[in-house]
Amino acid sequence: MTELRGDLHARGRRFAIAVARFNELVTRKLLRGALAGLHANGVAEEDVDVAWVPGAFELPLVARRLAASRTYDAVICLGAVIRGETAHFELVAAQAAAGIREAADATGVPVTFGVLTTETLEQALDRSGGKHGNKGWDAAAAAIEMASLLEQLPKEAEP
Repeated sequence: MTELRGDLHARGRRFAIAVARFNELVTRKLLRGALAGLHANGVAEEDVDVAWVPGAFELPLVARRLAASRTYDAVICLGAVIRGETAHFELVAAQAAAGIREAADATGVPVTFGVLTTETLEQALDRSGGKHGNKGWDAAAAAIEMASLLEQLPKEAEP
């Protein structure tokens, strides 16, 4: 039996971060967490590019373009969708999640989901550097681990 696991050694790898401006009070904290996680695991500042998008709904298109460029070992998506009084929350959260997953599926490049979907601003702040840690850091760690794991897997066969 062979067991394959990604690790958190990221020196020499390149990463892109797509981050939503909407709820920037939260997303800027997520970005700080993701950058800290990347740097703590050996990623040089010049090996990270950050692309700001209007909101979480726009993350999938930019994530797919970044991944398809083959410039990056992984793409990290950061956003915050906070429930309001309309169905907008469910629509945006579902489309962002599906689109981000589809970007990874379509390109074969890891695209991680660091989009908070919370009931309140307080919950979002708790998850962006508050009492529940920083989910931006977690999304960066997942990106590093997936890049490492994919490097160990057999390459896809040419059609």
